[in-house]
Amino acid sequence: MDLQHWLGRATHAVQDWAGTFGPYRPHPSLRVDDDRFADTFELFAGRLKDNYPFFHPHYAGQMLKPPHPAAVVGYLTAMLINPNNHALDGGPATAAMEREAVGQLAAMFGYDTHLGHLTTSGTIANLEALFVARELHPGRGIAYSEDAHYTHGRMCHVLGVKGHPVSTDNRGRMDLDALEDLLRTGEVGTVVLTTGTTGLGAVDPVHLALPIAERHGVRVHVDAAYGGFFTLLAGADGPEGLSAEPWRAVARCDSIVVDPHKHGLQPYGCGAVLFRDPEVGRFYLHDSPYTYFTSAELHLGEISLECSRAGASAAALWLTFQLLPPTPDGLGHVLAAGRRAALRWAQLIDGSEHLELYQQPELDIVGYFPAVGPATLTGIDTASARILADGMTGPDPVFLSTLKAGREAFTARHPGVTADADGARILRSVLMKPESEHHVEYLHDRVEQLARAR
Repeated sequence: MDLQHWLGRATHAVQDWAGTFGPYRPHPSLRVDDDRFADTFELFAGRLKDNYPFFHPHYAGQMLKPPHPAAVVGYLTAMLINPNNHALDGGPATAAMEREAVGQLAAMFGYDTHLGHLTTSGTIANLEALFVARELHPGRGIAYSEDAHYTHGRMCHVLGVKGHPVSTDNRGRMDLDALEDLLRTGEVGTVVLTTGTTGLGAVDPVHLALPIAERHGVRVHVDAAYGGFFTLLAGADGPEGLSAEPWRAVARCDSIVVDPHKHGLQPYGCGAVLFRDPEVGRFYLHDSPYTYFTSAELHLGEISLECSRAGASAAALWLTFQLLPPTPDGLGHVLAAGRRAALRWAQLIDGSEHLELYQQPELDIVGYFPAVGPATLTGIDTASARILADGMTGPDPVFLSTLKAGREAFTARHPGVTADADGARILRSVLMKPESEHHVEYLHDRVEQLARAR
């Protein structure tokens, strides 16, 4: 796909559309001289060089990668019009695109009915889900695993709801015995289950947690912000296939959050929230004296806590889904490549004398640490920090990240390590770019080389 060609087509398409409304004279206050702009743009382009190469497979650090070219073209084309998906009169075309794309997300998770919309982030999407949870169970708290994203504790504080962290097992998944003990107290109205923690990609056992929640009359919200698209690999053949049970059970949960700006190939920020029961829209009801006047149909702003939202985000997602739909034969192939890359790297680490696997990857995140002697948390922490720094600054750079593993979590997985500190940083690599599949051996060799150089 020739991005430069299609960006040119984008500007022409919008100019042709704009020309149908007749000529007008641009105001001189907005005019900028080309020479002046050239100088400023050169400064701007230089500033942008202060970035890590998120596009490159040698970048295996944080959850960052460039959007698909189709998403770029879709976003920039719509941005030239600048629709606002708050109300139909602010973006009729992109509002329709948003409904269609969100419908595809709901179908991906197996929802027969839904109410949902895009958001500017997974944090805001989770805020909306927890807001509805509070309204349905006033005075009752929200439970989430200790390894869940910190947004849940933060949003509980924002909403004035008590948060209840639940301990995890030695794979980073919610401990269901601890959950049941908590639910017996009657203090909790909603349980948050995570399908793909941002630390290690752990998947809570949704299919086993649901019956517990049902016994206690508790709602279930699924934070699938990072891992949601991996449902496309549920029950798939081949090494990348995932156990179907937790993913199929998501369809029975009350709400779901997923971030298309992660595995949906979208630019920031594009999150989404879905509710299985459309009737929860009543909690959003409000009136505005200057919007919602062009249609009797429900406007997106009437089912959202946010007001102004970029219609360009919906356009980008819609266009991408036309080409790479959220199906096993569409985006599923992209997810499969990252999953295979993670499994291959785990295999290489298992056979290494210089690296040890922290735990087997469930999705496309690999956690590992340098083998040091004596094996202490302090030694591992120091070596991990050195490898991270040396990897980014060396002549042959490789970009990783670290994750702080607490003493109990670390020793539960590796009892032979001496716990002489509260925890230790381990190395963490996110292989969310499909190109990672072709660069795993390089990444492994380079990290091994760094681990040896102590």
